[in-house]
Amino acid sequence: MLTHFHYKEIKNNLINQEWSFSFYYKQKKYLGNYYKDGTIKWDNPSPKEEDKKFLETCVHDLMLFHVYEKH
Repeated sequence: MLTHFHYKEIKNNLINQEWSFSFYYKQKKYLGNYYKDGTIKWDNPSPKEEDKKFLETCVHDLMLFHVYEKH
């Protein structure tokens, strides 16, 4: 389970949208950037390969919820 998920808008124009995010998973802090097309660029540390797909799915779902859905 991800905890303490935070995101911050970095760019927002017609061509590029970009957010930075951070969260904790298995007592380790992860940082990265999320782009408009759904790609993720991880900062150090990058998740282990066995966790990477799960974490990318979680980040994608959280970003869709927080950024694109109207509350």
